Amino acid sequence: MGETVAVDLTRHHGLGNDFLITFAEDVPDDGADLARRLCDRVDGIGADGLVFGTPVGTAASRADAESWAFTLFNSDGSSAEVSGNGLGCFGQALLRRQAVGSKGLEVVVETPAGDRRITMDGSSTDLEVKVEVEMGAATPGPSIEGIQIDLGGVHVRAVHSIDFGNPHLVLLVDDPDEVDLAVAGPATESFFAPTGCNVHLVSVVDRSTVRMRTWERGAGLTMACGSGACAAAHVLHACDLVGGVVEVRMPGGAATVTVGDTVRLAGTATFVDSHKVDPGADHVETSGSGARGSG
Repeated sequence: MGETVAVDLTRHHGLGNDFLITFAEDVPDDGADLARRLCDRVDGIGADGLVFGTPVGTAASRADAESWAFTLFNSDGSSAEVSGNGLGCFGQALLRRQAVGSKGLEVVVETPAGDRRITMDGSSTDLEVKVEVEMGAATPGPSIEGIQIDLGGVHVRAVHSIDFGNPHLVLLVDDPDEVDLAVAGPATESFFAPTGCNVHLVSVVDRSTVRMRTWERGAGLTMACGSGACAAAHVLHACDLVGGVVEVRMPGGAATVTVGDTVRLAGTATFVDSHKVDPGADHVETSGSGARGSG
């Protein structure tokens, strides 16, 4: 991806958690800088992250690739190992590359956290499609020994650390809306510096329903977090607070998590707009459909 070559991007969101997606022969050396510039909601296009799809295997180029690698930079330029909603949006971007009217897609995508299977239910021309992502198995998260959590007086009923290829801290509270997460999120995440950690406030509605708000590593407050929904459902199921199929309600909408040896995330991916940008320009110049800074 040369600096003078225009780059084609599409923007998608999963329950309001939005991503810019582009396909390239290789991930550019300035990928982190591009993410910071393009994801800026004032001076750029606006998104929670930038995803590069690159061909793997025997494909000579992206034009004839059948297998893909997924590389995600958060809006602050940091790298993320995996993202549930990001993978769902990537699946829709792949679906839209197929012939007009093509139905459905099932693909295994390489990520830094391991292979992830994405299944799309919908057409290449649908603005919104159903998506299921196999998120793999949960493993122990980063150590929380010595952590001090201040939610502004809100009582924390339980603290759990879990990993789905990326790190998560799950805080069980009575009502996530009582917390000023814009303050408590970064303060809590600072314990995990420099690597960082996704911070989730969760409450149990009933055996099949939970509520969740997220401070996302590298992106801040987000409307939804797919891997975080998996982390919350897995933790609460292990505590026998919910069953094996859980609706996780987030500010952007609800996703369904099926807990098992391989945790599955089901939700939607929605096409927002497309853009052509000159990455070598002093500021982001975009042409194509959609309003800048929305999402």
